[in-house]
Amino acid sequence: MNNKLSVQHLLGIKDLNKADIELIFSTADNFKDVINRPIKKVPSLRDITVVNLFFENSTRTRLSFELAEKRLSADVLNFTASSSSVSKGETLIDTVNNILAMKVDMIVMRHPKVGAPHFLSKHVKSIIINAGDGAHEHPTQALLDAFSIREKLGNVEGKKVVIVGDILHSRVALSNIFCLKMLGAQVKVCGPLTLIPKYIEELGVTVETNLMKALQWCDVANMLRIQLERQDTKYFPSLREYSQLYGLTKQRLDSLDKEIVVMHPGPINRGVEITTDAADSHHSIILNQVENGVAIRMAVLYLLAAEKP
Repeated sequence: MNNKLSVQHLLGIKDLNKADIELIFSTADNFKDVINRPIKKVPSLRDITVVNLFFENSTRTRLSFELAEKRLSADVLNFTASSSSVSKGETLIDTVNNILAMKVDMIVMRHPKVGAPHFLSKHVKSIIINAGDGAHEHPTQALLDAFSIREKLGNVEGKKVVIVGDILHSRVALSNIFCLKMLGAQVKVCGPLTLIPKYIEELGVTVETNLMKALQWCDVANMLRIQLERQDTKYFPSLREYSQLYGLTKQRLDSLDKEIVVMHPGPINRGVEITTDAADSHHSIILNQVENGVAIRMAVLYLLAAEKP
């Protein structure tokens, strides 16, 4: 197996190959052992400075990256754009060049504009990790989701995964589709047609508008929240109606003639896309996803830092 990634940055799942993903997973397996030890730190990135550059609000992803960086002994800088010169009109390149002048090795970046990390990777010499660009990609979320399926079911290949909810505005959905398809899973998307992109079937997925049919088909249901902050028009009559048609309840899970695995990338809108009793049931691996997020991000940081000239 390869022991090096084929890429210098992690900009999207689309840029990776299957060997890259398998290398990230095997590295994450090792780091999972580390984070379950009494002493959870390793000196792997002791001479590396990482800046977390977030132009969009984030709590879970930023904390997960920060924890991963600190577990690897990196020096960590946190930069939030809303409290910075960006709000005074400074450009993205100016901001990053100022940070680079501080001799930063790696940049973990979340940005509301599609392609911002790709743009940056062409203009600065740091290693770039995309922590979410607009409604485009969120590669580390897709990696931790697939890693969690592998951990729970033993393999991703051949598994049937349905992604339910706001597919149109979700960077998690797109990255998940790329990652799951590359690993040999069958993928279906489910939701109101107004929230499903027109050409989604060109990515090799099928569309189902009936939640119960989708649940009967799948091994894994990944429930997405409604991205109200990215919606500029009304895509369905009300959250109550959405919840009645597409909300995952314990009752719906119990009515199936088989066990399925329930996932959610968070944050959860309890009572909208999933009820509390479904989110906290034995079907759910939502908390495993959180733990695996740290191990996957440690693996990505470690492997990319090894690419540093």
